[in-house]
Amino acid sequence: MTDAGAPDHKPDSADQGGFDLGATGAAKPYRVLARKYRPSSFEDLIGQDAVVRTVSNAFETGRIPQAWILTGVRGVGKTTTARILARALNYELPDGSVKGPTIHMPTLGVHCLAIMESRHMDVLEMDAASHTGVDDVRQINDSVRYAPASARYKVYIIDEVHMLSTAAFNAFLKTLEEPPEHAKFVFATTEIRKVPVTVLSRCQRFDLRRVEADVLMKHLSNIAKKESVEIEPEALGIIARAAEGSVRDSLSLLDQAIAHAAGHVRAEEVRQMLGLADRTRVIDLFDYLVRGDIASAFKEFREQYDVGADPIVVLSDLAEFVNFVTRVKVVPATADNVAFSETERLRARDFATKLSMRVLSRMFQMLLKGITEAQTAMRPVIAAEMVLVRIAYVADLPTPDEAIRMIEQNGGASLAVTSGAPSRGMPAPTTSAVSASPARAAAAPRQSPEASVRPQMAAPEANAAPARRISSFPELVAFAGEKRDLMMKSALESDVRLVRFEDGRLEIALERHAQRTLVNELSRKLEQWTNRRWTVVVSNEAGQSTLREQNLVAKGERERAAEADPRVKEVLARFPGAKLVEVRRLAAEPPESDASAPDLSDDGFAGEGPDDSDNDF
Repeated sequence: MTDAGAPDHKPDSADQGGFDLGATGAAKPYRVLARKYRPSSFEDLIGQDAVVRTVSNAFETGRIPQAWILTGVRGVGKTTTARILARALNYELPDGSVKGPTIHMPTLGVHCLAIMESRHMDVLEMDAASHTGVDDVRQINDSVRYAPASARYKVYIIDEVHMLSTAAFNAFLKTLEEPPEHAKFVFATTEIRKVPVTVLSRCQRFDLRRVEADVLMKHLSNIAKKESVEIEPEALGIIARAAEGSVRDSLSLLDQAIAHAAGHVRAEEVRQMLGLADRTRVIDLFDYLVRGDIASAFKEFREQYDVGADPIVVLSDLAEFVNFVTRVKVVPATADNVAFSETERLRARDFATKLSMRVLSRMFQMLLKGITEAQTAMRPVIAAEMVLVRIAYVADLPTPDEAIRMIEQNGGASLAVTSGAPSRGMPAPTTSAVSASPARAAAAPRQSPEASVRPQMAAPEANAAPARRISSFPELVAFAGEKRDLMMKSALESDVRLVRFEDGRLEIALERHAQRTLVNELSRKLEQWTNRRWTVVVSNEAGQSTLREQNLVAKGERERAAEADPRVKEVLARFPGAKLVEVRRLAAEPPESDASAPDLSDDGFAGEGPDDSDNDF
């Protein structure tokens, strides 16, 4: 293919990053920027320094693998890198000065233009999305044995290789493991997890990373200069962030922005094109929310909505700014990223010093949930407004752990002062956000306004509950169940053997498997539950059996008594293989033992209702 490799084929300009692959002459059609500035050498690749360094060292030392697999998100240069590899493997000059593969390609070689145009007969590109079957792989296996026609290597570039069928992958394994010396394979995929491990183990894997926003901004700025287009740095930052690390997406957005602006590209025009809200106004909305000013937040949001901002995009921008403030709080150097405007960086630093990590995390979680709600709502704008209401309402409320700490320390007084903030654009509530129980409210004497504002030093003593008296150990176990402390209730039933019991004093023996902290924990909780001190002593005496053991004995006695009943015997005789599983006491039947002892069944609950009578004998 000597016509493809003629040395007089050169790019249109020396400063252009890629080849001019279009038609020549005055009727040359327009080519999008993503194709016009496609990299043609390793020097043109941006943001992939690790890949370039590894490949460069491999070529210089002659350690060239038989197969590569390139993975990454869309638009980071997988197919482009594959073509550059094919060009480097087959780089030759007309004078024959280059004898082997090289990464240094200052000028066009014999095969370069045909390879970059995907029309070289020794460099075969296959789209696995449309050629998924075993027959397509069989054609490669049949042709790979033949030597290249004109180039140094036969290079097979298979894009979206994860789309191949299982049979196709299996047909590839032998050829991929032991290919001829003149054959090289380059695979590209966005779904590396769908590629079988047997294929991955035969390839050198390169993960092409997302390109950083500041690197994209610099790249877009250079292209804008080559295209003689004036563009604001803030507009470049918006495009770079919207591209999410994809070079192709950023160039497509730049192409669209140039056409949209028809001249000087401004940030405001780019926002309108993308449906984004003004970042300064998003920060103002964030400021209103953290101050709990619902009225101002509503007004700002409606103004943004009236000028065309998408409610979901506004919430997404808020979540992005919350994330940026959080990162600045954790790593202050994040505020030096030039992809963000000066206003964003300065105000993010200010918010990072004022807001706690708990508040930022809570706001981010509410925004994530709110975005999902707005996406599924019939009218997203209304759902978005309700999300803003929730965020502003909890802006000055303490976090759950702080609220619990305030209740324990001040009996809720601090919460009453905090939660009634009038900064939300509405009258302050007349009652505390954390109110007392109805019984306490009814019993509380009337106070003057001055007395209600002053901290009440004697409140804990005046509102303290009366001491609880417990007359027996089973009553104590039942009391633990009332307190919903199931772990303590279970320990008292299975790990504690009663020696002596008095109200306020408990003498027990412990099972071997009991926890060492059980005595101290029990003493502390009894004092907390009954509002008076308890003495818990561990005795050397054996003590009674545990309640669980007593329950098992009583259960066995009930079963033996039931089995001796003539009616039960008759039932068991009529149904061979039947057995007695459980005996339950009727609700109206008086218990056989002391009424104070709870009837503990295997599931840990006491007593049965009348609905269970159908199962009794």
